[in-house]
Amino acid sequence: MYLAKLYVTHKPSILDPQGEAIKNALHNLKFQNVSSITQGKYFEMKLDNDNKKDAEQIVKDACKELLVNQNMETYHYDIKEV
Repeated sequence: MYLAKLYVTHKPSILDPQGEAIKNALHNLKFQNVSSITQGKYFEMKLDNDNKKDAEQIVKDACKELLVNQNMETYHYDIKEV
């Protein structure tokens, strides 16, 4: 069994209005040293596979078909055997 941790964020060229709102709120709370912040999505996926290569392919396919908007978002993941 494998555990995949997926991190999805906006592409650098895409405006992140939630990130900007969070940054402004932090500035209002006196966290002036925050120059940027990105808001994203986090997923954990348990996979009943015998090998890591097959587990990685499932993660990639799930991201492409459902979890990630390929036009606006990018992703990376970590997979560990559990």
